[in-house]
Amino acid sequence: MATKTAAQRREQARIDYDAFLRSCPSHQLLGRLSDKWVSLVIAALSTGPERYSDLGRRIPGVSPKMLTQTVRTLERDGIVSRTVTPSVPVRVDYELTPLGRSLAGLLTAVKDWAETHFEEVRTAREAYDRENPA
Repeated sequence: MATKTAAQRREQARIDYDAFLRSCPSHQLLGRLSDKWVSLVIAALSTGPERYSDLGRRIPGVSPKMLTQTVRTLERDGIVSRTVTPSVPVRVDYELTPLGRSLAGLLTAVKDWAETHFEEVRTAREAYDRENPA
């Protein structure tokens, strides 16, 4: 086995982590982060820790099953931490980890952009639909 130079190792690392390749781990991570529930959970937690029930109320439309799957996935990825406080009933809090906080600004910016520009997008959709009837 031939020894690689530092430049060859860097080039190989660049190829190994090419998000445009389906097999790349970063491609898979981008797929996960683009999920609407992931974005909304991270945006909700960007203001501080939340109880599970409060997250469910803050994100209308998310089912308990989807919320549970989403926070478990984010916990597995190191983006969210979960704290269980023994009480009656049991209290479960979620908060962003340092890794999650580094991502929160980006996803919150996308959420804010969508809220700010939706009317322009709606207008563009209507114009497109008029010009391209089904």
